[in-house]
Amino acid sequence: MSNQHSTEKGTLRLRRYPWLVALVLLSMAAGGGSPAAVEPGRPRVVEIRLDMMIHHVSAEYVLRGIKFANDTHADAVLLELNTPGGLESSMRDIVSAILNSSVPVITFVAPSGASAASAGFFVLVAGDLAVMAPGTNSGAAHPVVLGGADVGKTMETKIENDAAAYMRSVVVKRGRNSTLAEDAVRKSSSYSDKEALDGKLIDAVLSTPAAIFAKYDGQTIKRFNDTTTTLHLKDAEVVAYAMPGLEQFFAWVADPNIAFILGALGLACLYIEFTHPGLIAPGVVGAAAIVLAMYAFNLLPINSLGVLLILAGIALLALEVKVMSHGVLAGVGVVVLVLGALLLVNSPWPQARIHLSTALGVAVPLAVIVVVLLRFAIAAKMRKAVTGEAGMVDALGVAKTDLGPSGTVLVHGELWDARARQPIAKGARVRVREVEGLTLWVEPFQEPQ
Repeated sequence: MSNQHSTEKGTLRLRRYPWLVALVLLSMAAGGGSPAAVEPGRPRVVEIRLDMMIHHVSAEYVLRGIKFANDTHADAVLLELNTPGGLESSMRDIVSAILNSSVPVITFVAPSGASAASAGFFVLVAGDLAVMAPGTNSGAAHPVVLGGADVGKTMETKIENDAAAYMRSVVVKRGRNSTLAEDAVRKSSSYSDKEALDGKLIDAVLSTPAAIFAKYDGQTIKRFNDTTTTLHLKDAEVVAYAMPGLEQFFAWVADPNIAFILGALGLACLYIEFTHPGLIAPGVVGAAAIVLAMYAFNLLPINSLGVLLILAGIALLALEVKVMSHGVLAGVGVVVLVLGALLLVNSPWPQARIHLSTALGVAVPLAVIVVVLLRFAIAAKMRKAVTGEAGMVDALGVAKTDLGPSGTVLVHGELWDARARQPIAKGARVRVREVEGLTLWVEPFQEPQ
């Protein structure tokens, strides 16, 4: 596929996500994303680090990095992977950019201890050269249905077959082991660096970029379009293509743990604003946190069961205030809330799910806030009013004139027009029964025996 077609395709993609255009422009204005100047005459390798979940933000960053390498005629792209996977649509965008790049793309799972799971496995095997560092792993690429919904056996089989066919279309052309690659999709098989090398899923196990450059310098590789390219990587200068600061922020927000904390913070702040109108700051902070959390959850594979459990947990906490179960409902609510948080993100990899420590760190304070503040609010609502018309009812005063039935009384140090349904003598003590505009209806006050 020609470079012109790739550019048109990238333009269409940005039109599909217009907010990304604004994000990129703001990022560039902030001074991020511009690679440092390189020494002319030396081979140049553009280094792109994909060390987060694969979603629209990270995908656009990778696509721009590959485009930069093509526009500047770099000798290669080094795409370093450490990802738990992510969205299929974003993964396909990255794979498409790799396959259509005029510059060879080296995919490299690093450093030791890293992984390229799920969608990251597709990206790994799509590279012109696929390399893993010692102590890394990859695989487990079975597709996961967003929302955790039961789509039925037929639809599940269709989704699985589509992912398997897509995998075969890439690895067969790259000359890699299609059987093991398909097992990663159908059986969620995962492979260590040695297993991947022995199974011919990758080309080498090397520790550093320098080792890759030394091994493959001068070698001729076959590209996806059946052309051949000789790699010139000796003493290559690595040009780091950094993600702009604003995009790093949005990528940070897309972390499931951060998104869950933001959602809980937003709910707590909005609750404070509703129970204490006029504070303004909690409302602004809460609204911003909720918007950021919704943005992140839109990028994540959310499990509907987790959402229901979280709502049920909050409902149980609120019910504790009404029922007064001496902490039983609150305890059950915390447990249900934690379970909902752990199930909220539908991913087979722990790195892409909400951690237990995060769930507990959010559920317990949220329970305290809901129970304590709700009790204060209900107690304040049930407390007798002491100001205004309602505060005058049952107040005691003294008749300043005879009431037969109209006259004047002194209540709370103020003179009021008053009426009584029975005659009351001047100087007698009275109790206010009703307030009718600026007139008080009173009755004689009987001193307790």
